[in-house]
Amino acid sequence: MAGEAIRAVVRGEVHGVGFREATVRCARKLEVDGWVRNEADGTVRVHAEGAPAAVEELVAFLHQGPRLARVTAVESERVAVEGHEQFAIRGVSAGVFVVQEHAATAHHFDLRLEVGGVMRSWAVPKGPSLDPAVKRLAVEVGDHDTARNTFEGVLDASRVIVWDRGTYEQGGRVPWPQALERGHAVFVLHGQKLRGGFALQRTRPGAEAQWLLIKRRDDSARPGSDIVAESPRSVLSDRTLDELGA
Repeated sequence: MAGEAIRAVVRGEVHGVGFREATVRCARKLEVDGWVRNEADGTVRVHAEGAPAAVEELVAFLHQGPRLARVTAVESERVAVEGHEQFAIRGVSAGVFVVQEHAATAHHFDLRLEVGGVMRSWAVPKGPSLDPAVKRLAVEVGDHDTARNTFEGVLDASRVIVWDRGTYEQGGRVPWPQALERGHAVFVLHGQKLRGGFALQRTRPGAEAQWLLIKRRDDSARPGSDIVAESPRSVLSDRTLDELGA
């Protein structure tokens, strides 16, 4: 495990000058793990953990930054080591996500995340929840092509609507797609209905592996809510599954 960890805020002209990318290059060269993120107030926030000398050298880099940056202050403090296995840029889209409500042999919702050019997919019988206390069963199914993300209509005896869609960020301490292969993946959704942090936790491996889809406790959490019942309409056509084809 890493020796020590710091959390830093970098102030000045540090957006739009390649600060995050330069920090990643420096951290990886020093074998420091953690993350870097642009904040809405114009600062850059950094979490770094590793050998004390390497962390100290990274902090020294933050005081200077890349060539076009103008750093005016760096505020840092020691924090607990979290056990990261990468140094990554946070707050950047990793691709698209879609949730399609599907009435076939059994009614369910299909959660799909774009990973490596395909849509990794899970069937969620009861649909997603914004309540962190609710753990939804999610059964892993085959990958889908991105071209199917906007499909909505009647096909044979099944009906499909696009219940939600948007972009997502990869999170967690383990790089993707390794996080999925290990069975615990953290991500942030930016949808019209689903927002904030979520986690997929595998509970049973093998064919059609079983996972739990869990809302993380953040500002987007809504304890006691039922987003599926509250917002049943398609984000594309504004129709419900029952109204499809009507």
